[in-house]
Amino acid sequence: MKPLLALTLLAFAAVPATAQDSAPDEEVPSIMNAEEVDSTDFLWIKRLLVVFSDTPADPQYIEQMGYITDRLDALTYRDVVVITDADPSARSEVRQRLRPRGFNLVLIGKDGEIYLRKPAPWHVREIVRSIDKLPARQREMREGKAGES
Repeated sequence: MKPLLALTLLAFAAVPATAQDSAPDEEVPSIMNAEEVDSTDFLWIKRLLVVFSDTPADPQYIEQMGYITDRLDALTYRDVVVITDADPSARSEVRQRLRPRGFNLVLIGKDGEIYLRKPAPWHVREIVRSIDKLPARQREMREGKAGES
């Protein structure tokens, strides 16, 4: 009887621990508007891919967002949050910091450094290759972590 009681108590003690461990982390949306974002909130947590345009109707902006939405899973896997800013009059924090002119694609690493600036749309394949060459991403791959920091 005593082993059964000990086993039952052990089972009840383990249940709250597993419930806490399996609680989902607060999910960050994969695509966010620049007006809702403070880029410093992502420092050492996520990489930022910022897509600038002077208007949401810009053909380059539409093309880039098409590439991104088609392969968003590849970016999410690498801890990337896409920030869009197609309204220069809003004067978002990232627009003031990066000062784009017209269409611009900017990759910011987890360390806050700018690693890529492109004046034309890029396929996600090329973006992913650039990310995989970053030192922090190389370390993540060596340690066997998918996209975690």
